[in-house]
Amino acid sequence: MSQFKNSINPKINLYYTDTDSIYTDSDIDNSFIDSKKLGKLKVENICDKAIILTPKVYCLVTESGKFIYKVKGLSHDIKLNYEDFEKLLNRNILIEKTQEKWFRNLSDGKIDLINELYTLQVNENKRELIYENNIFVGTKAYRIDKSKDLTK
Repeated sequence: MSQFKNSINPKINLYYTDTDSIYTDSDIDNSFIDSKKLGKLKVENICDKAIILTPKVYCLVTESGKFIYKVKGLSHDIKLNYEDFEKLLNRNILIEKTQEKWFRNLSDGKIDLINELYTLQVNENKRELIYENNIFVGTKAYRIDKSKDLTK
């Protein structure tokens, strides 16, 4: 991913990366793409729209209209739609969902099923949030100064 993250290539507009994926609105040179070779990229989707809120929290709408989303920690049985993600672009908006979680109770030798409240919202855990007119538009890396104080 560093070849895309550290690239000074102005032709690549990089919006998001994860361990093994990139999201861009730019064409990627074919030398980087091969779905059968280890270390090469595979084109999985071409999308018309995307909302990327935080690491591992995003949604996509493909050219064919398929809605795809990922929310770390939320069961995929809990349904979300594109409008849910659009709402989250507004400052101080959150969505609460209840999901059933399994918890091991080792002392009793059983597994308990507990309903857990999951709160979905944009947060500043890893990057500073940038808003324009109370609408989330991007993020900026935090910097740590020599005294180890977090600065924006």
